[in-house]
Amino acid sequence: MWRQHFRHLNTATAAAKSARPLSEKKWDALVIGGGHNGLTAAAYLARSGLSVAVLERRHVIGGAAVTEELIPGFKFSRCSYLQSLLRPAVIKELELARHGLKLLKRSPSSFTPCLDGRYLLLGQDKELNYAEISKFSKRDAEAYPRYENLLEAFCKFMDPLLDSCPPEKLPENSSFNARMKDNVQKSIFWGNLLQRAVAMGQKELLDFMDLLLSPASKVLNNWFETDVLKATLATDAVIGTTGSVNTPGSGYVLLHHVMGETDGDRGIWSYVEGGMGSVSLAISNAAREAGATIATEAEVSKLMIEDSGRVSGVLLADGTQVHSSVVLSNATPYRTFMEFVPQNILPDDFLCAVKNIDYSSATTKINLAVEKLPQFHCCKLDSPDAGPQHMGTIHIGSESMEEINAACQDSVNGIPSQRPVIEMTIPSALDKTISPPGKHVINLFIQYTPYKPRDGSWEDPEYRRSFAERCFNLIDEYAPGFNSSVIGYDMLTPPDLEREIGLTGGNIFHGAMGLDSLFLMRPVKGWSNYRTPLQGLYLCGSGAHPGGAVMGAPGRNAAQVVIQDIKDQS
Repeated sequence: MWRQHFRHLNTATAAAKSARPLSEKKWDALVIGGGHNGLTAAAYLARSGLSVAVLERRHVIGGAAVTEELIPGFKFSRCSYLQSLLRPAVIKELELARHGLKLLKRSPSSFTPCLDGRYLLLGQDKELNYAEISKFSKRDAEAYPRYENLLEAFCKFMDPLLDSCPPEKLPENSSFNARMKDNVQKSIFWGNLLQRAVAMGQKELLDFMDLLLSPASKVLNNWFETDVLKATLATDAVIGTTGSVNTPGSGYVLLHHVMGETDGDRGIWSYVEGGMGSVSLAISNAAREAGATIATEAEVSKLMIEDSGRVSGVLLADGTQVHSSVVLSNATPYRTFMEFVPQNILPDDFLCAVKNIDYSSATTKINLAVEKLPQFHCCKLDSPDAGPQHMGTIHIGSESMEEINAACQDSVNGIPSQRPVIEMTIPSALDKTISPPGKHVINLFIQYTPYKPRDGSWEDPEYRRSFAERCFNLIDEYAPGFNSSVIGYDMLTPPDLEREIGLTGGNIFHGAMGLDSLFLMRPVKGWSNYRTPLQGLYLCGSGAHPGGAVMGAPGRNAAQVVIQDIKDQS
């Protein structure tokens, strides 16, 4: 048996390089970054009749939604690992099922083992939920359906906002006709929003505001009394953030992670057959079918700017000039404006706002190949086959909100959590295409790991190994023998996520998802409608509205703005 931490391996199947030289023509639009949002934008732009090229720095498309075979026979969803938030409009309009997207629903969806021998299973089955929660509290079992119904009502209220461009003000130099048209559109937007708010009712609206503004701990304490139930639900409020369950506004992050659906079922997360790279592959198939060109190993160095101050294309790292009068960036706002745009082009106040975006991260992802499924002692089962405890997200080190908060406090003090909060998923329990027979792929999404630890460095192999062993040993407490089943693993700390995937600071959302960084405030105040101060440059990634996760909404919304702008200029 062998184990190793793999880094910088190049065995994933790459998208084919463009056969046509990128520099031989002037494109209608270029997209920087072949992540799922960039590919989504390209698909919509190409479907509108524009000539589009996607420029991906790596050897493989997908960005953070990527599948890579890092260990022979084992295919990892290397960064993102579950699907639910991909907008239904994107799935339907781009016909992603026809292009190869196959979703595998998980049932049950959540399993939380306890060291005292108990456990909690949750899923779509209301009778199962009642029976499982009743093991801890009859009161909580009765309250849980009401909690779910309320969150579903909030999600329905939010849906139109996710699929819309924020009603940002137009630039001062806009034409009279453009301003009149914009005023009408804003009136319709705000009128519809007010209508939905009135329909929700005052009590529900207050509950909605309470959820947005409050710490998740307050929200969940008001609903439930059972520690393990509250902690299981609270993980959705801190996932991918540096905050704790006691951070004001963490209630919105909780809502953000239940806004999705799978095949029409609200709040249901799924695996994707073939890994998360299959999402990006399906979108790229739709884009190519519409006529888009997708080039890998095409790293953008700088934007090219005309004397008039308009974008004229990009300069690649190999010196190639690719011309276009429109460029969409799927990179983070920091990379876009601080690295790609030449100096002395953008307004100082805008650059100051970009520099002050919160890119802090405390997330580490470990992808493992294992000999066998973990056997949780609380289940008292010893079968090589996957059971209900293996199907959904397995919450390790999350038996109480106090435990989650303590893990966060370690990171605040500058050290990786002594008892990390771990979300374990085993996609090979449902997806038989990603691992050899009898063996399995396991994803560990881990918090909290500061970007620059006070007690060591992520560049130190021994420091990295020590933290990985800490995580495996914690899992051993719940599933004895897990550590010894590990064949090999790949580990991405915040600096790794920044270097390899291009996520500034290692932040998986392209910037924090606090209330000060959402909607009209994302990426910065005054520039929420995907346009930028540089004429012809647009944002289409998670750093724009409505934010992070595999949604496709920023790409779709940005493409619609670009298409409208081109029509208005013609």
